[in-house]
Amino acid sequence: MSKRALITGITGQDGSYLAKLLIDKWYKVFGLYRRTSSPNMWRILSLGIQNEIRLIPGDMTDMASISNAIIQAEPDEIYNLAAQSFVGTSFEQPLVTAHVDGIGVVMVLEAIKQINRKIKLYHASTSELFGNGRVITNPDHLDEKSVLWPVSPYAASKLYAFHQIRIYREAYGMFAVNGILFNHESPLRGMEFVTRKITNALARIKLGLQKTLELGNLDSRRDWGFAPEYVEAMWLMLQQSVPDDFVISTGESHTVREFLDLACQHLDLDPSVCVVQSKKLFRPIELNCLLGNSTKAKKVLQWEARTAFRELTKIMVDKDLERWQDYLNGKIFPWDAINDPLLY
Repeated sequence: MSKRALITGITGQDGSYLAKLLIDKWYKVFGLYRRTSSPNMWRILSLGIQNEIRLIPGDMTDMASISNAIIQAEPDEIYNLAAQSFVGTSFEQPLVTAHVDGIGVVMVLEAIKQINRKIKLYHASTSELFGNGRVITNPDHLDEKSVLWPVSPYAASKLYAFHQIRIYREAYGMFAVNGILFNHESPLRGMEFVTRKITNALARIKLGLQKTLELGNLDSRRDWGFAPEYVEAMWLMLQQSVPDDFVISTGESHTVREFLDLACQHLDLDPSVCVVQSKKLFRPIELNCLLGNSTKAKKVLQWEARTAFRELTKIMVDKDLERWQDYLNGKIFPWDAINDPLLY
């Protein structure tokens, strides 16, 4: 008998890749999504899995809709990926971020506690939890025992959720885990994230559709991996006999400037000509470096990143170039490249 899974935030990058992974493993997949006037299904459509998923409308700030989704899906596993996931927006909308990324997680936990405590829960935590904690302890790499010191409303909301997962696990014996994922990118990444902003704009510049790209801090360092590999780690966490939290990362850090230079190099563009740096795009508090240590995941989950940084950049550039070439050839209209709203 096939397993059943409920994915919140199924229309996002990770939700779509995870749904594809679970479908390939013969799961019956249900997805909680926020109903809007502008459908945000392009990722699911691009993976060709729309007919394999049962979508349930709901809202992460509404306990009734969360409970209803669980009752309808009767899941063995829940993957909570829903979030207001853009750091910059969290400074502009701190209350929305707190409700969705913090209180919404407690609603999921409460619903599981009341409906069926045997359900396994994966919660999408984030490397942003570490914030500038490395300044205090100065570790080379960040792991499950490193200091957590958030520097954004997004990270602070996620920290609240992180501890609630642990508390419910210890207090009620629930199988609830945090996946502390470092940055993971793909051609399905939203336009609000710097990697996709770069690859999409450079593809347009290469084809003569725009002239320049405006960016903020080019010296920020991140540990960047490939999203389809990271959702495998999510699944592996729920296949363990004992619930635990895991850092998922590549163990390498690169600057935004390095990503930009590789992307420009691949397209034979000169960044000094087509890129403009703007102070207005800097964060109110800059988080300059995130570098993970996934030794525990490698040992327990038998997981490690496989796609190199240069290859990741190439994959994303090539896909955005292909999208805009198709557009110019009249094949498709790339809604994903032009109208990718901040939806969870």
